[in-house]
Amino acid sequence: MLELLTDPQAWIAFATLTALELVLGIDNVIFISILVDKLPPAQRALGRRLGLFMAMFMRIGLLLVLSWIIGLVAPLFTVLGQEISGRDLILISGGLFLIWKSTGEIHHAMEGAEGKASSTVKTTFGAVILQIMLIDLVFSLDSIITAVGMVDEVAIMIAAVVVSVALMMVFASAIGNFVSAHPTVKMLALSFLVVVGVVLIAEGFDNHVPKGYIYFAMAFSVVVEMLNIRVRKRLGTPAQSPADR
Repeated sequence: MLELLTDPQAWIAFATLTALELVLGIDNVIFISILVDKLPPAQRALGRRLGLFMAMFMRIGLLLVLSWIIGLVAPLFTVLGQEISGRDLILISGGLFLIWKSTGEIHHAMEGAEGKASSTVKTTFGAVILQIMLIDLVFSLDSIITAVGMVDEVAIMIAAVVVSVALMMVFASAIGNFVSAHPTVKMLALSFLVVVGVVLIAEGFDNHVPKGYIYFAMAFSVVVEMLNIRVRKRLGTPAQSPADR
């Protein structure tokens, strides 16, 4: 351990991995923010903290079973000439869950508060936490696989995960409040999550999608939306959800 503390390469690896964990964790924070927005205001902060705590412990737990994760790449069966491993199954099922959940949220927003489905859907604190745990599993696997490919020392990986989650906790409330106050940003975030789901499914079928293209498209969309928000503020026009129009 002392050798790691005095090794400049270890610090470089730690800083790089922490930054990557933050980037990979942004979509997790956004999804948690969208889910806890369904809770009463008094429960949102607790739900957000619990969600991020679970993300941290889940990632640390996965790191501690590193050999098992590496073993997931072994083919389990073949479908139409395509070898499917345990890792592929998790990525595909996680991608399908993301698409299903995100499109459901988009449909709910488009339908409006007076829609038929809106009157029948009841969200409890336990249900939100369960959904957060499922999505944490998907994002944790993606994050841990990235960490395994970058760093050899498990201690560095755990330190990077703890620091990145701590930073996300500091900004999670601000991100959540911003998403709640701007329905168009929420719709944009849900669209991002659909894209992430499609990418996960593609990765599960061994079709690699360069992350740089995805991050650039997301960053460009965010910049355009920020400009739209500034224009609306200057004109005094509030951001409206599709249901309010």
